[in-house]
Amino acid sequence: VAIHTATANEQHYEIPAEYFTRCLGPRLKYSSCLYPPGGTWRSVGLGQAEEAMLELYCERAQLRDGLDVLELGCGWGSLCLFLAERYPAGRVTAVSNSASQREHILARAAEKGLENLQVITADAVTFEAPEVYDRVMSVEMFEHMKNYELLFERISRWLKPGGKMFVHVFSHKSYCYHFEDHGEDDWMTRYFFTGGTMPSHDLFLHFQKHLKVADHWWLNGMHYANTLRAWLDLMDRRKAEIWPVFQGVYGGEARRWWAYWRLFYMACEELFACGGGGGDGVSHY
Repeated sequence: VAIHTATANEQHYEIPAEYFTRCLGPRLKYSSCLYPPGGTWRSVGLGQAEEAMLELYCERAQLRDGLDVLELGCGWGSLCLFLAERYPAGRVTAVSNSASQREHILARAAEKGLENLQVITADAVTFEAPEVYDRVMSVEMFEHMKNYELLFERISRWLKPGGKMFVHVFSHKSYCYHFEDHGEDDWMTRYFFTGGTMPSHDLFLHFQKHLKVADHWWLNGMHYANTLRAWLDLMDRRKAEIWPVFQGVYGGEARRWWAYWRLFYMACEELFACGGGGGDGVSHY
């Protein structure tokens, strides 16, 4: 189903929450946000852009109160916490392969008094859902997957009759490709996206044996470019707070990794902004 999941986890998700609480928006949404027409990272708050994308998920996933929802790849809890708050009569089960993310989400849920959210730590390669659900949702996790036919077959067994899946991935408008490490020049793959896939917008249309695509949408890459620029701006402005975290994680390599993280944000921003955001963007299904 996937390769190098442990490496990918270490690259992003076992870095302490203290870093992400200073670089991301209030919801800790570590994925593309949604900006209004003409809005940019300078004119629209990151929190507002986070909320706008989360609201769009609810609309496109056709959510309502009382549903059982499974989220695959929950990150720092932006979606699962949002859903648990918004739909108090529903049940939300979130899955992450990061123990530190689980601890963070459960702490936030306790602070908010949420009792309808559980978080499971599991590897996507071996995970089997403990029950069946009305909705399965995933945000920027399927880019870490490889065997989509097998993945979708598994998910089809986790859905109740009439259940639906909603997926958000970053994507290229036309081409799908692997992130492969052929040497030191492939630093994005080596240090940030080992085992990753860049889906094409039509990729999942070729894997409809077990699940059928009812609709799909394309979002211009400028939404992600603005998101990344906002993260970089927060990282730079809060360096004094973040630097001790980097020293604790990277030790003598802290300066190098500070440069890597800044380059990661800048390179991704330029990727999604290229051609006015018309080549690389975000796909919803």
